[in-house]
Amino acid sequence: MLDHKVTGGGGLQLHVREWGRKDGPEVLFIHGWSQCHMCWHKQVTSDLAKDYRMIALDLRGHGMSEKPVAQERYTDTTLWADDVAAVISALGLKRPFVHAWSYGGLVVCDYVRHHGEGHIAGINFLGAATTLNADAFGTYIGPGFFEPFADATNDDLTKNIPAMRRFLGGVTHKPLPTDEFETALCWNMVVPPGVRGALGARTLENDDVLESLSVPVVVSHGREDTVVLPAMGEHILSVCPGAQASWYEATGHAPMLEEPSRFNREIRTAMVAA
Repeated sequence: MLDHKVTGGGGLQLHVREWGRKDGPEVLFIHGWSQCHMCWHKQVTSDLAKDYRMIALDLRGHGMSEKPVAQERYTDTTLWADDVAAVISALGLKRPFVHAWSYGGLVVCDYVRHHGEGHIAGINFLGAATTLNADAFGTYIGPGFFEPFADATNDDLTKNIPAMRRFLGGVTHKPLPTDEFETALCWNMVVPPGVRGALGARTLENDDVLESLSVPVVVSHGREDTVVLPAMGEHILSVCPGAQASWYEATGHAPMLEEPSRFNREIRTAMVAA
């Protein structure tokens, strides 16, 4: 395991961690709202490390990356795009296959909008959102996200801790083991409530980006997802030409945690296809 500090958009310092074969085909993991690189632990500690170079960044405001509280550090699409571009450049990545979970779907769309797709081999939209606006709530974004959101963005710990417990409890269809849940709750709580709120303040519509994609695209989605609804996955499939579906039955918002063996096999399949 190697740690990197990368200067992202607007000079913000990003934490990036890598595992695996230095000369292997590259996998780039982008996590979701209030998460961090640790959500990929069932991938980076698996036998994938024998064959692939795997990189996971902590998004701005998350994990071990810098956490400014000013909302404008999170609402500009170019900043998010430049963060991803900076990681690809600083680590000398050739053409990584990007696995973008949840809010990571918005981030990878930011990247493609501003930097194109020439430096990536493909995208897996994993329980991913690509639209964020008032109409999306209840249509594409489910109660697992919007029900705890107000309290999760409140500085009062008596409100935001229970809210984050509710949110995390709804991320998986089957409850996580207690130790995994507690560890995940810790990395969720590292994210300041104001940062969580700033991410929700963005208004985004990325159908034009989806329509433009020519790299291989996979849509992996749990049928029981209440955070980003299956309708969002169906929408991406309907808009993005050539996108392939991978539906996970009896699975919630986090197939990489709930069905890691299958998800890891599909990482291998995607790498071959790319």
